[in-house]
Amino acid sequence: MTPTYKNVHNRFKLNNYHYSYEDLMEVAYSFTKEGEPYQRELGVFLLDWLDKEDYVKVQTSGSTGKPKKIKIKKQAMVHSAIATGDFFNLTPGKKVLSCLPSNFIAGKMMIVRAIILGLELDMVKPSVEPRIDLNKKYDFCAFTPMQLKNFAKYLKSLKTAIVGGGRVSSHIKELIKDKPTNIYETFGMTETISHIAVRKLNNFTGDESEKYFETLPGVTVSKDERGCLVIEAPSLTDEKLITNDIVEVYSDNSFDWLGRYDNVINSGGIKLYPEQIEEKLQTKINGEFFVTAQPDDVLGERLVLLVEGEEGSIDTSIFEVLDKYEVPKETYYIPKFAETLSGKIHRQKTLELLN
Repeated sequence: MTPTYKNVHNRFKLNNYHYSYEDLMEVAYSFTKEGEPYQRELGVFLLDWLDKEDYVKVQTSGSTGKPKKIKIKKQAMVHSAIATGDFFNLTPGKKVLSCLPSNFIAGKMMIVRAIILGLELDMVKPSVEPRIDLNKKYDFCAFTPMQLKNFAKYLKSLKTAIVGGGRVSSHIKELIKDKPTNIYETFGMTETISHIAVRKLNNFTGDESEKYFETLPGVTVSKDERGCLVIEAPSLTDEKLITNDIVEVYSDNSFDWLGRYDNVINSGGIKLYPEQIEEKLQTKINGEFFVTAQPDDVLGERLVLLVEGEEGSIDTSIFEVLDKYEVPKETYYIPKFAETLSGKIHRQKTLELLN
């Protein structure tokens, strides 16, 4: 029998304490009144989760458009938690760690998984370098790429980790390749209630399918006439979700991500995928950067590179790793990139800083 959002599993623990539904309401109030900022965020979400509404309002990241509040059904969040639990074998009593803010979907779902699946959840202050008790062992944790980079040397404390919310650089992949922790990159968005697919980043067995994203139970994929991903997840949303993510689909349950449709650059009839070019440059540029397009009278659009930092801080020899059409026509330096509320690079606003 599928639990509902009104259930609090009898094995659920938060920071070493068991809480019933009523107890959790009390501790939520306490967090909002007396807690540190990250605990107040946790308290606010818990109060939302425990109220009489059948939905919660969630802030989108704003990485591909204007940030907005959307309503997500609580029961859909329960189904998402169960799918993740089934995929990663998160059974009652497993110990999990959250170092993500509770005001965005990834952090909220760590809490929901614990409440619904009966997990023992430790919450620590969100930070780019999470501080945890290294003597404790955890079965599961979620990171941002920067957190994973800074935590890589301590991964022996974790059995399984997922990473999402941004690009996983070649440098990070190199750091984790020999770690015993099983680490997965996630694919998802606020509208899909966190991730709907994952792929391995280390501990490969040699299976060809490990190169691709594998969907969670109950999720199937296809692509539309643009080549963009279409997601069907009846337990999460009543309608097909049509994305702007260009993909190659290999089966109903596996795909490879190529880039964003709204980022594709048509330069003189050649289609260029910024994300693929950025992947090639990751090991060549220290710090933040991205490639994008500017209008061009001859080409229609020309490829340009934006680097966060001082003028002339990179050498053009790094472009040797690129195909000839992928070489930027111009490189711009900006002291500080614009960011979304969740800390991602806001490409359009950063480009506007050049004007």
